[in-house]
Amino acid sequence: MVQTCVVHLIRNSIRFSSWKDRKAITKALKPVYQAPTVQAANDALTVFETEWGDRYPAIVDLWKRNWERFTPFLEFDPAIRKIIYTTNAIESLNYQLRKVTKTRGHFPTDDAVLKILYLAIRNIGHQRGGDLGTGTQGWKQALNAFAIAFPGRLETTP
Repeated sequence: MVQTCVVHLIRNSIRFSSWKDRKAITKALKPVYQAPTVQAANDALTVFETEWGDRYPAIVDLWKRNWERFTPFLEFDPAIRKIIYTTNAIESLNYQLRKVTKTRGHFPTDDAVLKILYLAIRNIGHQRGGDLGTGTQGWKQALNAFAIAFPGRLETTP
């Protein structure tokens, strides 16, 4: 399942608005990405278009062009949505891995690459402290929702 980062959609939307309307635009878009269903989100986008479409047609066009990549997000439980609405954690991990591999230039073997990446991931985990996800607000609720949505994928300790 592939989805567009909601935070990036909002940031791209704001790019088309004037400074004084930014807060109002983000407030008006909130019902779209917090909608319980795709139909409710579509209705909220229609309301947004009615209210802001004449002034900022590029924002409406942006959401319509990305609609198919946005709607998979709405299939998740609200607890999961709070965790996955942004790709910042993924982008941060990719940045850390690129930083480690970029300074090396080349690697003698495939195992050397895997070893460097493993060590980098291990160190990244220690830098953030604690168990994976413990610094994320609402993680326990999301973990419960993940366990229900994806049975058998999470490790359980006896």
